[in-house]
Amino acid sequence: MSVLTIADHYDAELRRHNAHLRAATDIKPTDRVLDVGCGAGQTTRDAARAASFGSVLGVDISEQMLERARRLTLRADLKNIAYELGDAQVHRFQPAHFDLLISRFGTMFFADPVAAFANLAHASKPGARLVMMVWQSSERNEWANAIPEALTVPDHVVSATSFWREPFSLADTLVVETILHKTGFRDVSFTEVHEPVYYGPDVDTACEIVCSFKNTKDMLANLDGDAEERVLDQLRGMLDGHLTESGVLFDSRAWIVTARVV
Repeated sequence: MSVLTIADHYDAELRRHNAHLRAATDIKPTDRVLDVGCGAGQTTRDAARAASFGSVLGVDISEQMLERARRLTLRADLKNIAYELGDAQVHRFQPAHFDLLISRFGTMFFADPVAAFANLAHASKPGARLVMMVWQSSERNEWANAIPEALTVPDHVVSATSFWREPFSLADTLVVETILHKTGFRDVSFTEVHEPVYYGPDVDTACEIVCSFKNTKDMLANLDGDAEERVLDQLRGMLDGHLTESGVLFDSRAWIVTARVV
């Protein structure tokens, strides 16, 4: 599965979550918005439509995703968006520029979250808002446990912790609050989002999606042919158990974290 196909899947997977995030951002027409980890730009374009007299900057570390974001933005005829390749942890933003920082699952991968959020605060006006969505713990996300369990075979146990790692780095509310307070944010609050994630319309699509993950590819590469076949059979069986009239769905829980720059 290509990177671009994965991008399409990711937006579909998070459709219900995106609606909650869009409502929480409460973007004003003149806002200057920074979208952290913008990917293919769905949240960036949503922000640009709301900030009709303002501007939006989308930043991501994947040039392929940004190229797709630029094409989709051109197709949508949105003139108030720019995209930059960079890691928001160290990217040189214009100081005290942004009214709003947004992110849809794009802030959990910082090598140094304290440095990253300090950099984002430096780029923001006093009183600017942060609205980001992050996953709750792996124990509270059905997909995070069901997938590695389905990939487990004798003598090769796959745990959720070892399989996923970074996506849950901001799951602990106390950890997040501590980081934000250290880096110039106040009025930190958490709102739960409890919605299913969507893995495609059928088992074949869902299996292709899971097998496109780098973690899955790496794990399968360490198995012999028979073991790989057993794992794929287990995976398909698990996905079939999650097939509904609306497609392959897994329960999930996330936080919308909001805060203000001091």
